[in-house]
Amino acid sequence: MNQIKTGKFIAEMRKEKGMTQSQLAELLFISNKTVSKWETGKGMPEVSLMLPLCEALGINVNELLTGEKIPQENYIKKAEENMMNLVNEAQESKKKIILSAMILVLTITPAIALIVAAGTFEMAVWIRVLLIATAAAVMAGGIIIACILDREAGAFECKECHHRFVPEFGAYIMSTHTPTKRKLRCPKCGKSTYCKHVMTK
Repeated sequence: MNQIKTGKFIAEMRKEKGMTQSQLAELLFISNKTVSKWETGKGMPEVSLMLPLCEALGINVNELLTGEKIPQENYIKKAEENMMNLVNEAQESKKKIILSAMILVLTITPAIALIVAAGTFEMAVWIRVLLIATAAAVMAGGIIIACILDREAGAFECKECHHRFVPEFGAYIMSTHTPTKRKLRCPKCGKSTYCKHVMTK
């Protein structure tokens, strides 16, 4: 999906309906800043808002995702293309999560080996310190890279309002988590909940 193209299309359809950003925002119970964000290509409408938005603009979801009016004869083809784009996005997210896990294993394993070696074998103090420092650096680097990949894989869905978002890196790092959820503050409703990691934005 091309966010900029979709944004321009939303703006075009809104103007065609004779609505301001504020009027469209009121219809959808959102802020006009959110509408502006969509129209400038800086974000996409969340899934729960797509149908109400399409109804307000007199278009369908397929046209929204494509960013243009679709002639009837091309409708099925465009629907298939949009479906494939969503599938590809989910697959890319899964690849990032797998790569994240592999990096963790490939960096933490040798780091632990270095720490064990530093504590087991006879060696000069400076060598021992160097081994431990190297292990710590390798481990920290691996964790940071893995976190970057995991954070960028898909998005996190708020338990309360179902808004999907990618958290700031600092919030991501500091959050308590399970393998599939993180306690994050939703930028839309402001509530802190265990947000589920989903594969598509």
